[in-house]
Formats: sequence, structure tokens, C-alpha cells
Amino acid sequence: MALRGVMDKLGRDMQAITGAISKEEWAVVAELAPKIANHAEPPVAEKMRILAWLGTDAGKFRSHDGQTHESATAMGDAAKRGDGLAVISAFSKVQQSCLICHQSFRKPFLEHFYENR
Repeated sequence: MALRGVMDKLGRDMQAITGAISKEEWAVVAELAPKIANHAEPPVAEKMRILAWLGTDAGKFRSHDGQTHESATAMGDAAKRGDGLAVISAFSKVQQSCLICHQSFRKPFLEHFYENR
């Protein structure tokens, strides 16, 4: 599924941001943050399959994605200002929204779309 590639790219971008934060390379964080905030999406047909599977939890899933978008945008804005503490705070919020979503959906998603083949 294309979503796996999207998630892999997000993971690489998050790792790069972690490295940039550790070196206080705010320009790098400012460049990468929009890639998190405005990440690619799977093709429409795949998205429809996922949303159908999510059912009534689709809103919850979208909410987590919205929180990721907002926090990554805030992180990029803070990086442009060179405000390291705000970058770290926003990065933490991005990680929290990712973790909550993964804890809610990753295992059942993998079981449904990958293990039931």
C-alpha cells in the first residue's frame, strides 16, 4: 500500500528533524517541518479503502492527522524564528500525535491490510 511509503517518508523526516534539533540547525527544521505538516497522501482508491475500514473511527484518525499538521506547522514557524524551546515543544506535540495514532490504529491496520492476505 502507498500509505506505507508515506509513513516511511514521515519517519525519515522526523529522524532528520531530530538530528537538526540536536545541532540547533533551525533552517533545516524549518525546511523539513512543512514536509511533515503537508505530507503526501495515498491515492484516492486506497484512501477510500482505509476510510471504509476505519468506519466511525475515521474522524479520530483525521483528528490525529490534523494535530500533526498543526504541531508541525508550529514547529516550522518556531524554527524560522530561531526559537529552540518552541521548536522542541512543537516537535514533542508532533511525536505525541503520531504515537497516539499509532497506538490506536497501527496494529489493527497491519493485521487487516497485511496479515489477512
